[in-house]
Amino acid sequence: MSNPVFVAIDTTETGTATALAARLNGLVGGIKLGLEFFSAQGPAGIATVAHARSGVPLFIDLKLHDIPNTVAGAMRGLVRLAPAMTTVHASGGIEMMKAAVEAGRDEAARLGVAPPKVLAVTILTSLDQGAIEAVGYDRPVLDQVKRLADLAAKAGADGLVCSPHEVAALRAQMGRAMTLVVPGIRPAWSVTGDQKRVMTPREALTAGADILVIGRPITAATDPAEAADRIVADLRQRP
Repeated sequence: MSNPVFVAIDTTETGTATALAARLNGLVGGIKLGLEFFSAQGPAGIATVAHARSGVPLFIDLKLHDIPNTVAGAMRGLVRLAPAMTTVHASGGIEMMKAAVEAGRDEAARLGVAPPKVLAVTILTSLDQGAIEAVGYDRPVLDQVKRLADLAAKAGADGLVCSPHEVAALRAQMGRAMTLVVPGIRPAWSVTGDQKRVMTPREALTAGADILVIGRPITAATDPAEAADRIVADLRQRP
């Protein structure tokens, strides 16, 4: 991908999301809308923002996690919004992930559209070792991520969402078979916020990331377009 930066537009307001999508058009490689926006505005809001993005890929990030039949139904609904990518939680299990992949492909074939890439979320970047131990995982973060990645591959998922600190290990484990989508990206000049396992854009790409998901360093900037342009320009310079 020529521009690996996907901007995460985390808002409940259609006007705000649409204005950001339009302002960043041509400066980022894609737009990500998540649960915060979807729960407030639903499919109609997604469609409105999608129109403003002028053709750049749309990433609908809802992190589906339920019984296989429910996730399959949700995936069929999402395909109608024509996302390039969408997400499920790998911890939902192999049968749930298989149901999502199959439903996405079947619905896309029925509609005559390209199926979205189904990305399996491993461990959220807001969780550190202490947090995952508190919910019952009895192994190091990386070991759990690698285990979930194996399940996702067996389920037919197209890619993984992981912390930048797991990218190199997952690239070695998976080769080029999986698209690695990486949140927790913070330019050196930005603040970390609530993310625990972060990395700069260049560091993440060097480690093997395919797509960098960047939210507040762009959307909360005084000039979001200037911030996005600065990040992309930095990536294009030789290290």
